[in-house]
Amino acid sequence: MQTATIIIKGMTCMGCVNSVKTVLNNLSGIIQAEVTLEPAQASIQYDSNNINVDQIKAAIVDVGFEVMN
Repeated sequence: MQTATIIIKGMTCMGCVNSVKTVLNNLSGIIQAEVTLEPAQASIQYDSNNINVDQIKAAIVDVGFEVMN
């Protein structure tokens, strides 16, 4: 199990937080995803055998937000 913290730009409300969390939780390999508005970030535990950080970041971008790291 790996852990990543991804800073997200563009989230303005809890609807945004829920959108990102839903996308992350639907990805294969995500064990747990916690998304917060302040600070605007996602803390993710994932199985590196099934998914990598670049794929996670791409999913966040696909839903309409920008990743900062």
